[in-house]
Amino acid sequence: MSFWNPDHVRSVVGGVWLSRGQMSRAGGDTLTGVCTDSRSVRSGEVFVALKGERVDGHAYVADALRGGAAMALVGEGYSMPSAGSSGAWVARVDDTGAALLRLATAYRRTLEGTRVIAVGGSNGKTTTCRLLQAVLSRGLKGSASPKSFNNAVGVPLTILRATRGDQYLVCEVGTNAPGEIGTLAKVVEPDIAVITSVGREHLEGLGDIHGVVREEVSLLSTLRPGGMAVVNADSGLLVEAASALLAAFNRARGQGAKTSLLVTFGTDARANLRIVQSSQDESGVSFTLNDRSAYRLGLLGLHNASNAAAVVAVARRLGISGEEIEKGLLEARGPEMRMQRLDVGGVTFLNDAYNANPESAVAAIQTFADVYGRAGAAGRRVLVLGDMLELGDEGARLHREVGEAAAASGAFDAAVLVGNLALHAAEPLRRVIGAGALMPFEDCERGRAAEIAALLGPGDRVLLKGSRRMGLERIVAERASAAKGAGTPAIEPRDALWTQARPAPPTTTP
Repeated sequence: MSFWNPDHVRSVVGGVWLSRGQMSRAGGDTLTGVCTDSRSVRSGEVFVALKGERVDGHAYVADALRGGAAMALVGEGYSMPSAGSSGAWVARVDDTGAALLRLATAYRRTLEGTRVIAVGGSNGKTTTCRLLQAVLSRGLKGSASPKSFNNAVGVPLTILRATRGDQYLVCEVGTNAPGEIGTLAKVVEPDIAVITSVGREHLEGLGDIHGVVREEVSLLSTLRPGGMAVVNADSGLLVEAASALLAAFNRARGQGAKTSLLVTFGTDARANLRIVQSSQDESGVSFTLNDRSAYRLGLLGLHNASNAAAVVAVARRLGISGEEIEKGLLEARGPEMRMQRLDVGGVTFLNDAYNANPESAVAAIQTFADVYGRAGAAGRRVLVLGDMLELGDEGARLHREVGEAAAASGAFDAAVLVGNLALHAAEPLRRVIGAGALMPFEDCERGRAAEIAALLGPGDRVLLKGSRRMGLERIVAERASAAKGAGTPAIEPRDALWTQARPAPPTTTP
């Protein structure tokens, strides 16, 4: 029986038929894939009605079926409509989210000829996936996670969109709370697992850096025999945890079983793939590994040399030639809002506002200092720092730490602090740039984003860094509107540093 047969799908997810229809596609019993958004459903797909915080997919089952879905998975309590369901296959399950994970787990086990690569870590996951796709696609057939599909919905959708016969599949795996990576690892069952880094992320749930390491290293818990773990050597805690886990696996599997390997990368002298030299300018990053292989990236951020070193390890494992690795890395393009350089209305933005934790914020500050840190007559160097969320009780201290890093860099003439937590960066910055060059904002909703954009003038160079929910990218949009004459005119840099009167931050740390 085909995997994509309605009866087989129902059996895999443990469903009960509410309606048995007839396939209208030529070929009879073959479904075409899975969808969770009724607006983008394609003919023959299975629509999974997920219940989210804001939207319940059960309200759109009929729309999905009318749009071409051949089958729907629904949860307890769903009632079939009295009309409009003719020819539909509809199965009820206990939990549609769990059903999606079960379906992906079963499908992954049919991908025996596909090398599945899981990418986890506190920072750099999406960029590393992009780099892997750019390099591996030069010699192999396969696919990678679209965007940041790294949760309990995105990971199974990535797997279910793979094609049997693909030679590789890259899955991004993320976390917000303890146990999430372990759950997703059971679905992915990677042949190769990459942990890009560990940092102080999601501390409300993970507690401290030890909790982060435990969570991230659980990505290796389902590594297939003979697989390879590719781990950042610059965290001793991570290497120690990964080594212990793989050693236990290899012992448990016994003699004769394929041994799982550990390969390390980074700047640490003990790394298998050690970055011995790296530099950057406005056009990208150059780096050299310990075997004297030299590479060039068209991405900003020296930390991307580390991400690329992990990609080199994976690509070599899969037989990609050195020449093709070099070409793939050179031609790769990073995801939006990760070290993204934008020139808008005469202002140069370094938009790194997709997400933030202390380590990624300090890396962004260092990148800005390396590339744009020199003072110039043309304009100012401006830090826009938004709240870094989900840091728990450590939030205030860690924001001050980032403020100290920004002050020590000497790379900024002015700063905009967005959110209550970001105010904790004020005191160290004030000592360097002065109180008059600090501007606090409660948030970055539309009106305030326009105010911030109006503070910027031609020639300014601006770093945007904050958690995703802060929406700092709105400032770029407002600057673009102003440049087209649709918004408030930008303040010229010849005027006072900040000409709009606003209260200065408090004189002591909040």
